[in-house]
Amino acid sequence: MKGKLIIIFISVLFTSCKEKNTSRKISRIEIQEFTVDSTSIRSLIAVDEQNLIFAGSNGIIGNYNLKSGLSKLKIKYNDSIIPNFRSLATNGKAYFALSIGNPALLYKIVDDKYQIVYKEAHEKVFYDSMKFFGNGKDGIAVGDPTETCPSVIITKDGGNSWKKISCENLPKFESEEAFFAASNTNIKIIDDTVWIVSGGKKARVLKSEDRGKTWKTYDTPIVQGDGPQGIYSVDFYDKNNGFIIGGNYAKPNNNCNNKAITKDGGKTWEIIADNINPNYKSCIQYVPNGKTKEIFAVGKTGISYSSDGGKSWVHNPTKDFYAIQFVNSDTAWLTGNKKIGLLKIH
Repeated sequence: MKGKLIIIFISVLFTSCKEKNTSRKISRIEIQEFTVDSTSIRSLIAVDEQNLIFAGSNGIIGNYNLKSGLSKLKIKYNDSIIPNFRSLATNGKAYFALSIGNPALLYKIVDDKYQIVYKEAHEKVFYDSMKFFGNGKDGIAVGDPTETCPSVIITKDGGNSWKKISCENLPKFESEEAFFAASNTNIKIIDDTVWIVSGGKKARVLKSEDRGKTWKTYDTPIVQGDGPQGIYSVDFYDKNNGFIIGGNYAKPNNNCNNKAITKDGGKTWEIIADNINPNYKSCIQYVPNGKTKEIFAVGKTGISYSSDGGKSWVHNPTKDFYAIQFVNSDTAWLTGNKKIGLLKIH
């Protein structure tokens, strides 16, 4: 094992921000960028205004602290396989990083020690996103189909063991329908409810209100039908109000039918801001205490933000990041290719 990763757990991970609601209009944003060599980062946990935990390519798990700088741990499976991480989650006591590709490798990490808690070998295996529920015991990870349904694994013991759900208990997928491992945000959890979003042949929302035991599936008007088309990210402000975004990764400047909102918990979706930017984006996030009005979207085409619920947007094409996660209503961490960022709202 090379290096040492010092991980700080703070209760903010499982408690919502208690700041007073505001009715501000975002006037500008400020971003500090920090270089992280040799890794592309699509998954992060924003601990607080000083600390960021991330997982990236080349087996890199990292901790960035504004005062002490960067600490990295490189995980190596064997001489021929180095994990490529795009999923990262925590139960409040340990971190969990899940790799893409065959074999799928799910690591439990505490300080500088790590162990494999789930492994799956299959020519089609590809896991895309992972989250824990608020109790810290129940967790879920989703991946592309290896059979006729999405791959879904769950834990009931805080991540020490994981079990794959049978296709008998999951919705059937269309041929060439799958997920996108773009920002670890094609899963959203509130209380016992989890939403998952798909793309490719179909762009749909899968919803479970009992932590993955039973599922319902809802169609969306997001662009679909081709491999790189579909929903790349989902966020819900509460159990009723949600936002999905994506588009066509192969044609990232297209902005037609790539973003939609729901007001009924994901049953129905309405296209918003059609044919105007944001174009393709890999991550969508509501600002805490923004009353569903303040929204940020990031991707390789830049950063966009809205102060009116997504009707109109300010777009900055020069700031390309893959993922964003808020610490509070004024601060968020960003991750991208060989870099991270700290965003401040003014």
